[in-house]
Amino acid sequence: MTSAAARPHSLRRRLLGLVLAAILLAALGLGAATYRGALRQADALFDLHLQQMAQALRWGVPLGGLADGAADDGIEVLIQIWGLDGTLVFRSGPSPLPPRAVLGYSDAEVDGRRWRIYTLHTPMQTVQIAQDRDARQARARALALQATLPMALLAPLLMLAVGWIITRSLAPVERMRRQVAARADDDLSPLPEQGLPQEVRPLVHELNLLFGRVDAAFAAQKNFVADAAHELRSPLAALRLQVQALRRASDDASGREAAIARLQQGIERAIRLVGQMLVLARQEAGGEAAPVQPVALQALLQEAIGAALPQATARGIDLGLAAVEPATVQGRAQELLILLNNLVDNAIKYAPPGGRVDLGLALEDGAPVLTVEDSGPGIPEDQRERAFDRFHRLGSADEAAGSGLGLAIVRAIAQRHGASVRLDASARLGGLRAEVRWPRRP
Repeated sequence: MTSAAARPHSLRRRLLGLVLAAILLAALGLGAATYRGALRQADALFDLHLQQMAQALRWGVPLGGLADGAADDGIEVLIQIWGLDGTLVFRSGPSPLPPRAVLGYSDAEVDGRRWRIYTLHTPMQTVQIAQDRDARQARARALALQATLPMALLAPLLMLAVGWIITRSLAPVERMRRQVAARADDDLSPLPEQGLPQEVRPLVHELNLLFGRVDAAFAAQKNFVADAAHELRSPLAALRLQVQALRRASDDASGREAAIARLQQGIERAIRLVGQMLVLARQEAGGEAAPVQPVALQALLQEAIGAALPQATARGIDLGLAAVEPATVQGRAQELLILLNNLVDNAIKYAPPGGRVDLGLALEDGAPVLTVEDSGPGIPEDQRERAFDRFHRLGSADEAAGSGLGLAIVRAIAQRHGASVRLDASARLGGLRAEVRWPRRP
């Protein structure tokens, strides 16, 4: 069963629900507070009227008298005035009030009716003013409802306005969704970021970066397929010819051994070519990689020398370390070892027998610089940049062993690690100097 957290939900509905619920709760709370406040104010206002009427009658009844059952704002009012000797001087209604009352405000129930009474004592008389308590409360509730009516009308209008604002604010997201849904499967062009809210723009920016990486991966895959179809044709054809030559030399022991040796070389060259093509495809596609960690370059140099030493010894090449300063970079050790192995392999391949290959490591202005120099023929200046192209082979006595991918792999790995690769002439050995430079650390 799908959990509630895993179910898809609408951001618009969630925002509308939460905001409208907040408005409704706020309106109810404010309405209840306004209602209670209006009740208290109305009750205080009616008490003030009682007090004012009593003050008006403190010197006696007006000449015109008061009508029986006088009304104050539609509320029945009873008036009783007592003399100093306790005799009833005046009474406005048929319902008698208590003959003795507490000075000030009090409540009383007479003949089943509740009254709110205000009693005022003067040197000449005692004045009692009473209002029907139930009528007062009914009038107070009506006034309180009138006070809360604007909030009751405003809350729905506010909800409609908020719903319209949220819908308009999320319109760019909906427009972006329609644009993505209408795209072709192979359309990985960037999404437009203009007119998007600041909260959505980073997401679209990251999507565009993802599209770029996927596009690069697809391009690398297409290039790999095209390169494989082109470059593997010649080695496989050569292998077929060598197998045919081996069959023809089946009766000649020396010819058979030579054919087997050529076949072995062809197989190794094909294996090396396929391996380098796979490495280059992985580096250019930028697929899954090990986590970035501190890598000691000096240890990588020693490991690369140990791996290449048999090859160098077989050709009588002096392979070793020149000046080395310990340096550490952030990267992936396995990929950087592939980079270094390709540089060393190229240097050994193009150095003449009995030549020399030196590896160096230095810090220049705080930036690690790794160098591989050889005593070979070097590369003409106008061809150094082309040397990084895939399958671009340089003329040499050992050309058949090369695939033209070593420097392309070196550049791809260096770029993934934020480093740059440069080819130059070696002032010490007279051949080629390959330099990998990392940016200066802050």
